[in-house]
Amino acid sequence: MAKKVIVIGSGFAGISAASFMAQRGYDVTILEKNLVPGGRARQFSAAGFTFDMGPSWYWMPEVFEDYFANFGKQTSDYYDLIRLDPSYSVFFSAEDRMNVPAKMEALYEMFETYEPGSSPKLKKFLAEAKYKYDVGIKEFVQKPGHSIFEFADLRVVSSLFKLQMFQSVSKEIRKLFSNKQLIQLLEFPVLFLGATPQNTPALYSLMNYADMSLGTWYPQGGMYKIIEGMLNLAEELGVKVICGQEVTKIEVENGIATKVVTQDQVYSADIIIGGADYHHVEQHLLEEKYRNYTEAYWDKRTMAPSSLLFYLGINKKLKNLEHHNLFFDQDFEQHAVEIYDDPKWPSNPLFYACCPSQTDDSIAPADGENLFLLIPLAPDLEDTEELREKYYHIIMDRLEQITGQSVREAVVYKRSFAHKDFKNDYHAYKGNAYGLANTLLQTAFLKPKLKCKKVKNLFFTGQLTTPGPGVPPSIISGQVVAREIHKLIKP
Repeated sequence: MAKKVIVIGSGFAGISAASFMAQRGYDVTILEKNLVPGGRARQFSAAGFTFDMGPSWYWMPEVFEDYFANFGKQTSDYYDLIRLDPSYSVFFSAEDRMNVPAKMEALYEMFETYEPGSSPKLKKFLAEAKYKYDVGIKEFVQKPGHSIFEFADLRVVSSLFKLQMFQSVSKEIRKLFSNKQLIQLLEFPVLFLGATPQNTPALYSLMNYADMSLGTWYPQGGMYKIIEGMLNLAEELGVKVICGQEVTKIEVENGIATKVVTQDQVYSADIIIGGADYHHVEQHLLEEKYRNYTEAYWDKRTMAPSSLLFYLGINKKLKNLEHHNLFFDQDFEQHAVEIYDDPKWPSNPLFYACCPSQTDDSIAPADGENLFLLIPLAPDLEDTEELREKYYHIIMDRLEQITGQSVREAVVYKRSFAHKDFKNDYHAYKGNAYGLANTLLQTAFLKPKLKCKKVKNLFFTGQLTTPGPGVPPSIISGQVVAREIHKLIKP
């Protein structure tokens, strides 16, 4: 009889782990606390609008292709992808708008308009970023992170300095470019990795290669189409998905997890995979004697940002907005300091506006727009309705002024989401939105381990363990943990 696997949580990592386990012959069940699967990538509909609740950027398309290819499938079996051009817009002011083109030659020309002589430097920067991407995504992220010795083979050791693990991405960018707008453009992808560009290893310029060379894509129907595709595949493989089942306890006997207890049911298990928030699974579902880490350990971790989100239904068409829009009309460095170094509600926040109905007419009424606004924030801040409303008007004032139109009066649906909701809906530690920060001291084998040291058959996956935050790394995390379990425990 096949061994029973219980996966806690149905986000990208949980579904990925479940599918790879089922492919290897295990009997797999996913338990999801919410009524809709998908974790942070859930979707909801209201007033004729359909909103993706979390991830909105589709980068690193080959990671998704590789995932489905492992099962003899391809992304086109589940959703239709289009490449966005421009990839996104950056607003530095009402008069200074940068449309980032998808075509490389056009991108080089744009760099030249901001800083003459910069295009050869961009080619050099992206060539080095490609090397980091190839090694980082194809080798580093596939390591389970048990120990430093995984990185001791000659290719990896010889790559360490070429990968610039010990230099900041900010320093690397500023050696090549002096124009303020170009520097902000190149630093923006690391803003969500959990540290200032000055404290993020230059390895992560691989994100610029993903952004500029591989492109920004969109699955028609929304990012939830990826979840739907992964769920359809999982169910084809025999995975059972049960929603509305919040796990309240993991029962352990003699160092072996035997049962998963929910609010109304008990599930027996031979193997348990925590795809929900690692801190919650460990600190709240396990007895203290079985935990890998103490509460003090977790409190010392550097978390990636939280966010204040607004889901808005607009009853008219908007102008001067692309699918993705970054509003960098305030001090980039000051906002970063107020997220990472001196945590507080920001004095003058940068923000992001996603208007996917510019691309996809299925997610809003014909005469309306679907608008998603996001302010990155420090985790673990006070979260009140008054603060949310204050910041709604701060960014709406600027959105209207910079794009030259009234928006607030056309809002017919509005929902906010911030720290309290991340904690309530996902048990997110300190209300974080993006997991564990990718600082040097929290990279690779220095992340929380994917295997529980004190419970033989308990494992973890997702953005608080190997390889880290983001949609592609979470998908890979599920593959890595399934591979490690199969090495240790046969079906």
